[in-house]
Amino acid sequence: MRAKRMRAALLFAAATAVAGVASASAETATIEMLNKKGDERFVYSAPLVRVEPGDTLRIAATDKGHNAVSIGGMLPSGAEPINVPFNKDGEITLTEPGVYGIKCTPHVGLGMVALVVVGDPANLDAAAAAADKLPPKAKKRMSELFSQL
Repeated sequence: MRAKRMRAALLFAAATAVAGVASASAETATIEMLNKKGDERFVYSAPLVRVEPGDTLRIAATDKGHNAVSIGGMLPSGAEPINVPFNKDGEITLTEPGVYGIKCTPHVGLGMVALVVVGDPANLDAAAAAADKLPPKAKKRMSELFSQL
């Protein structure tokens, strides 16, 4: 009986240690939705973010009047679409490697877009092709972001 309790305690300790390592190694990256940053208007504070699978993306409604949603065709296969409502903060755990495109619905025409790269950007070509369909200013910004990859 004592051996069973000891084994159960060891298994519990091992499981807890593994869970602790997994959560301790995950990072959080933050993007703020802004009306103005420097000379630019209607931008995300970090237009290009690189994280690892399992990391969390926090999108903060620093300035009101913005949202953050996935851009069609700029989402890795199997990934959950990003949908942070207007004037709300949101957190998304990014589990699928690849390129995620984000836009502010009313300000995409003004170039309010961001690119999040999770691990290996396996869907790079598809994401770049989808970016070519954006309005001119957003397309230009995305092109600049893709050139940094």
